[in-house]
Amino acid sequence: MIYFDKVSKIYNGTGKTVALEDVSFAIEPGEFVSIVGQSGAGKTTLLKMLLAEEAPTSGSVFFESTNINELRDAEKPLLRRRIGTVFQDFKLLPNKTAYENIAFAMEVAGRAEEEIAADVPHVLELVDLGNKMWNFPHQLSGGERQRVAIARAIVNQPDLIIADEPTGNLDPVNTYEIVQIFRKINDMGTTVFLTTHNKGIIDSIKKRVITLEHGRVSRDDKAGQYVL
Repeated sequence: MIYFDKVSKIYNGTGKTVALEDVSFAIEPGEFVSIVGQSGAGKTTLLKMLLAEEAPTSGSVFFESTNINELRDAEKPLLRRRIGTVFQDFKLLPNKTAYENIAFAMEVAGRAEEEIAADVPHVLELVDLGNKMWNFPHQLSGGERQRVAIARAIVNQPDLIIADEPTGNLDPVNTYEIVQIFRKINDMGTTVFLTTHNKGIIDSIKKRVITLEHGRVSRDDKAGQYVL
């Protein structure tokens, strides 16, 4: 489903910064894969390449048979509609309720009003927020806001969920609950690609772990543990 083929990324500023160096790995449909590494290891750069927000300096990134590097600007939104994204800082619209934040993602994708009315309550129930449908983000806890963000990411039934440090701002209890939601999503057949530096998350998931060190893949463990 996803294939990084000898990918390197070098940023040219006051001095050259090597973000990724000769990175290769493949992810099969339905896998749950965690990318781990210290800050600056290259985790976020990988995700930006999948979303066509960054291009490799060398090498290629494939989504199924599509070479992401070769997409025209007009084609990139079609790729991104197949990918749901969850971020550390939630990125919710503050003037919209939980329902409206999720509905907006469906409207942008061109979904019909009947679909929106049926699907938004369903995904809110899936993340245990059916009773907070009309709350605004400032009326929700950090864990609840992240669950709204997850519901928004999955409502258009993407093939892949990308989660970039999704529990970085949460306490241990909320972290555990968010991880269980991602596991539930994966059990339903959606591929999950998660970055984290939280050892407890990795050890509890017991799924594949790819470890980055200084922009290179140092480990790729099928039943993972966080080892640095």
